[in-house]
Amino acid sequence: MNISASAPDPALLFSDSSLARRLERTEAHGNMAFVASRARLEPAVGAGWEDHGGTWAMYDGPASPLTQTFGLGLFSVPTGEQVEALEQFFSTRGAATQHEVCTMADAAVLPLLGARGYAPVEWSTVLVQRLGAAGTPAFPGLHVREIHSDDADQWADVAAAGWSEEPALRDFIRALGRVSVHAADTLCYLALIDDTPVASASLHLHEGVALLAGASTIPRFRQRGAQQALLSHRLVAAAGRGCDLAMMVTTPGSASQRNAQRAGFSVAYSRVKWARKA
Repeated sequence: MNISASAPDPALLFSDSSLARRLERTEAHGNMAFVASRARLEPAVGAGWEDHGGTWAMYDGPASPLTQTFGLGLFSVPTGEQVEALEQFFSTRGAATQHEVCTMADAAVLPLLGARGYAPVEWSTVLVQRLGAAGTPAFPGLHVREIHSDDADQWADVAAAGWSEEPALRDFIRALGRVSVHAADTLCYLALIDDTPVASASLHLHEGVALLAGASTIPRFRQRGAQQALLSHRLVAAAGRGCDLAMMVTTPGSASQRNAQRAGFSVAYSRVKWARKA
């Protein structure tokens, strides 16, 4: 019996450290752009960032989910001196040290963090798809528009309204939204039904990779295709701006991951967030 290898599917991406570095740097760049926007708009927060051997440390306030590092063990072999310097970055600002660590990172990161008293507190799944030429499908009754700085409050209000079932987060999301609209290399979009804004989403572009984030839909308008329309529009926009990859980050096994895979994304790798008290 003759067995011949089939031609590789050009749409498939091999998950390795090279791919991980592109994706992780894109999300880090998106966070850095947000932190820089916060520093311009709200200097009292003291937002800022530093590069320590390829690991980017971000500070956006002690309680912000953006206050963490990206890329530890991925751009250089991690050392105790490097981690100590990162810890100093956060401790001098009164924040706990948290590292978002990709499973493609150098294995030395595990005993290093364990020995310094870190514990895993969160995990996530990074998904990716290759972009190509494609048109935007029609979504009857829905249209998507890119918003600009003059519409920052409207975009933030829609993003916050999507969290109306969790009042403790609503004001926090609104504040994040206003900063996001002014972040560099970040595009923000609204989906509208009969001229009524019903959902929001964002797109961050960095060196050929598009990070899709900021998805939020007002509860009474869910299950009407708004997020599908926003996703399709952003993929076309990213390809039109020269991106060859798109990425998303979700909770493992969540509805968001399922929807991403239905839209053509595949799992690239997992991540674990490690935390140490201030």
